[in-house]
Amino acid sequence: MGEVEEEAPAGPTAAAAVTKPLPSRPRLTVLPLIALIFYDVSGGPFGVEDSVRAGGGPLLSLLGFIVLPIFWSLPEALITAELAASFPENGGYVVWISAAFGPFWAFQEGFWKWASGTLDNALYPVLFLDYITHSLSFFARSFCLVFLTAALTYLNYRGLHLVGLSAIVLTAFSLSPFIAMAFLAIPRIRPNRWIKFDRKRLDLRAYFNNMFWNLNYWDKASTLAGEVDNPSRTFPKAIFGAVVLVVLSYAIPLLAGTGALDETKTGEWTDGYFSQVGFEIGGTWLKLWIQAAAAMSNMGLFEAEMSCDSFQLLGMSEMGMFPAIFAKRSKYGTPTYSILLSATGVIILSCMNFQEIIEFLNFLYALGMLLEFAAFIKLRIKKPDLHRPYKIPVNTIGAVVICIPPTVLLVLVMCLASIRTLVVTGSVMIFGFVLYFLFAKLKEREWVEFFTTPLEKTEIDEEACASLLLEGSSVKKDEPLQRETDSSLEGIIKIE
Repeated sequence: MGEVEEEAPAGPTAAAAVTKPLPSRPRLTVLPLIALIFYDVSGGPFGVEDSVRAGGGPLLSLLGFIVLPIFWSLPEALITAELAASFPENGGYVVWISAAFGPFWAFQEGFWKWASGTLDNALYPVLFLDYITHSLSFFARSFCLVFLTAALTYLNYRGLHLVGLSAIVLTAFSLSPFIAMAFLAIPRIRPNRWIKFDRKRLDLRAYFNNMFWNLNYWDKASTLAGEVDNPSRTFPKAIFGAVVLVVLSYAIPLLAGTGALDETKTGEWTDGYFSQVGFEIGGTWLKLWIQAAAAMSNMGLFEAEMSCDSFQLLGMSEMGMFPAIFAKRSKYGTPTYSILLSATGVIILSCMNFQEIIEFLNFLYALGMLLEFAAFIKLRIKKPDLHRPYKIPVNTIGAVVICIPPTVLLVLVMCLASIRTLVVTGSVMIFGFVLYFLFAKLKEREWVEFFTTPLEKTEIDEEACASLLLEGSSVKKDEPLQRETDSSLEGIIKIE
């Protein structure tokens, strides 16, 4: 591998290329990555309560969180592990789509996923405040919301390694009260309560949206692949560890709660009900412990989502899809302006209704996942010799079969969407189309600085990718390269 060179971005202030050594920074290892994926997907059983009410009782809820991970979570996790190991770059799924379908659809994928992630992140500061106070005025609540978002954003700004370590601590704390609750519930559990089902109470739209929301975003951490130590090996280990952790974090509390409480209270299972379950099983101390864990879990969810969204924008900027300013890193290695843009979106969207946000983000997420499954299959056909450090042990037909069950679920969730959701998400899609051509025009006229990677040439060459992975694996492990631009945004990292 040759020297590390900075090449000037296309724009009115582009400067000559210079060569300088890059400082190393802490990389994510297996445990912090497991914790980040856990918070990207789950964060604990908080929010699954409504699946009991909408499912007409414990039966469908328990079946959903035991069966659906096999047909939805596991295929998505397998595909993410293969593609993230093959393309260990910031941007994740944007890079995959670019390799399969070119820059236009890669940009749409990135925009849909960023919008979905920002909508998702808008929930967590609101839920955090819901757990700790219910009596604030509108202005006091708005001030607390902005302050909390700013504080959590600052932690994200301080470094991804710090976010990963804090995610480990928050994971342990968030799950600890449910371990205690499960042991305390054992003498009160009646297994016949798990099979209760009231068809009259069934709300399919709410049920599937709740299940889908609590089991999606397995691909989100792929946007951090460029920040992971030895990603080709670390990513598969972390994502499979996270699958086990997420399934257990849902199944054990639901089995304990629904098995220990009277089935006549099915209608009371709504968001936040686990604190009441803790009170009935263990008393006030367990209720307060669960409430504290729920509040802290929302902090972890915010941090993980913010990290993935901001590094996705950084990756898109490095590919020449977004203005170069979004790849500018702080002294902590974090993408400053990408974080600020994501935080601004969170504050603006946090005034929306909880159920509406879930429907909107689920629809946008489903669009992106359909594109990812198509890219996975096309790359298996188009680039059979692509270097794949981890490969799902199936042929092309097997790859298609793996994608069928989750695709059916995605289409089902989209078909259950309301007219309002179709209008809003349709508007987002139109805006994404317009934004792509607007950025292309700004780049062509050199009115805004973009990196020199042209929008029309972002397709990944499999032989170059294989060579880069094989030659650079030891360098990434021992002397990780930091892809950053200087304060004047006059360069982009280029490996020759």
